[in-house]
Amino acid sequence: MDPTKAPGFRPPSADSKDELEPLAPPSQIPKNAPIQVPVLADYPNKLDAPIKPRQHRHHHHHHHHHHRSNNSGSSSPRSLASYESTIPKIHRDLEPLSSTEVSESSEDETGGGKEEELEDDMTITVPKIESYQTADLEEVPHGIIRQAKSLENYEFPTHRLVTELKNPNKHPLVIVACGSFSPITYLHLRMFEMAVDSIREQTRFEVIGGYYSPVSDNYKKRGLAPSHHRVRMCELACERTSSWLMVDAWESLQPTYTRTAKVLDHFNEELNIKRGGILTSDGTKRGVKIMLLAGGDLIESMGEPNVWADEDLHHILGYYGCLIVERTGSDVRSFLLSHDIMYEHRRNVLVIKQLIYNDISSTKVRLFLRRGMSVQYLLPNSVIRYIQEHGLYVNEPEPVKQVLESKD
Repeated sequence: MDPTKAPGFRPPSADSKDELEPLAPPSQIPKNAPIQVPVLADYPNKLDAPIKPRQHRHHHHHHHHHHRSNNSGSSSPRSLASYESTIPKIHRDLEPLSSTEVSESSEDETGGGKEEELEDDMTITVPKIESYQTADLEEVPHGIIRQAKSLENYEFPTHRLVTELKNPNKHPLVIVACGSFSPITYLHLRMFEMAVDSIREQTRFEVIGGYYSPVSDNYKKRGLAPSHHRVRMCELACERTSSWLMVDAWESLQPTYTRTAKVLDHFNEELNIKRGGILTSDGTKRGVKIMLLAGGDLIESMGEPNVWADEDLHHILGYYGCLIVERTGSDVRSFLLSHDIMYEHRRNVLVIKQLIYNDISSTKVRLFLRRGMSVQYLLPNSVIRYIQEHGLYVNEPEPVKQVLESKD
């Protein structure tokens, strides 16, 4: 979030360090590996031991006899098809399924569902229309826990958080997106999916959870709907379109504006201090790495003088890390090279390039709504319906400059 929108904002150069709320000490933040894959020049020793693949278990007796007959009297190596891949074939494997999806899979195992056989023995269930897809907006789907509207009743959401690390050779990672989300759009949802793809292909981390953290009402920006509406719209988007994303209302419930570094400290406290990290296959717990997911425009604001405190930048980039989604016309890599603090922590920054550019803007969505134009296919139908039912953004004018320049 842009610190200049905070009430009573003063440039960092005008503040003494004593006036800033202290951040979490480094001793409370797990020392995880950087997000960037190390190169041979970084370490003199071997980077890692070979990964021992898991042997594929055959469930059919005729397969077992077939392999046994082929291996008798022969010392030929096993074929690649006899090993089970450790990379999820479908995105749903990253997170626990909802109760509705679990019931579908149980029906499939008993022959109740329609399946399509693939050559590598993987089965895909043909999707069908479920009741929750047309349910009332206030009807909570099974397995979903919605956020409280007061800080007194707040509970940290973990209903979609992975409870055990699947690959012991990887490090656990939680992605956090801070922003206005007024309203949440398909670009906000796509950012998480693009981040997961890049992490899976380029790093040695395993994503165990993803969170939206809407800013509080103290963030003074035109077009900002009340926080409880923005939290609910984010929840509707996650419930209706995702099987692993969650919404955390802690930041939105704060009585004052909360710096991004403090928000990441909050997630560290909930995941690593209170819960001790994530369980591994050997019964031990491992510290979770937390990273900020942001667009290129937010990162560029970190280079503007007297906007972000250097202490906060070192804290965010050094102890946590940042996933940056490039936008059209932005050159994030050149910016990383020119910014001293970001270049210092460049190993903890992963730039995500959009293969299919998507520049949907919440500001433009609000403009379309004020003009009575269609916003279909720009944001989930459940969010559109919520906006219509509560009359949001219709009679709330915004400065022309903000509409033309904003990329949120």
